[in-house]
Amino acid sequence: MLVLSIAAASAAVITAGCTASSQAVSRDSQTSGLAATSLTAAIDGPQRSEKARARDVYRHPQETLQFFEVGSTQTVLEIAPGGGWYTDILAPYLHGHGHLYEAQYISTSAELADEDRPTDAAYLRKLAGAPAIYGNVVVGTLRAGEFTGFNADGQFERVLTFRNIHNWMKDGQFDGNLQAFYRALKPGGILGVEEHRARPGTTLKQMIDTGYVTEAYVIEHAKAAGFTPAGRSEINANARDTKDYPHGVWSLPPTYAGDDADKARYAAIGESDRMTLKFVKAR
Repeated sequence: MLVLSIAAASAAVITAGCTASSQAVSRDSQTSGLAATSLTAAIDGPQRSEKARARDVYRHPQETLQFFEVGSTQTVLEIAPGGGWYTDILAPYLHGHGHLYEAQYISTSAELADEDRPTDAAYLRKLAGAPAIYGNVVVGTLRAGEFTGFNADGQFERVLTFRNIHNWMKDGQFDGNLQAFYRALKPGGILGVEEHRARPGTTLKQMIDTGYVTEAYVIEHAKAAGFTPAGRSEINANARDTKDYPHGVWSLPPTYAGDDADKARYAAIGESDRMTLKFVKAR
């Protein structure tokens, strides 16, 4: 089982019993003005590669995190960090006064789990190799709707997921994961969701095959898990995305699936049209 606390690489590690100073959304919003400069500094920091920065024009990290009301004193859980694109921002932003937890997603399918293993291992090496930046990050796992590696029962002000839902649908774990997120949040806590957006009326099979998911599907299932919709944003919208490619969303950058014949066309479109949704655990 792939469970690791970065304590193995650095002595400066928080414990799962840490608490954040903010208890509810109203208190969090009081710190947003004070945190803006620190968030900007984290986004502009030298820990981010030029390749990562080049995607800011599509991913809008400052606007997205501000929409999710992420504050520098919070305890935040990111789900399925992949290579760490958002970790590179969240880790320094939360390092001084907040706490960052990461849950690597372990598929219930052995084949899918094997596909993710090299990326997950590289992510852990990255964190262990820079303890001054990532030494306070706690890493565990999420599998079949259960967290391991840290206490996730009502511990977090924010749970964040970026472009993962289509994978969980394919794995049959979306509802179980939503229930796990609900349990992990404190009352008043926010679930922030970014996902490739399908046209209304797209079938379940089409969503799984193409990687594009309808907003209605996400909202319906989040509500069924107990969440209350708290806002939507067009921060990550892309009107150029026609969503009709031979390799689904993976035809577009940064993946560019398929041959290079249409690469210039896909580069001109840019990254996918994405929904950005906010849900609250009311009680």
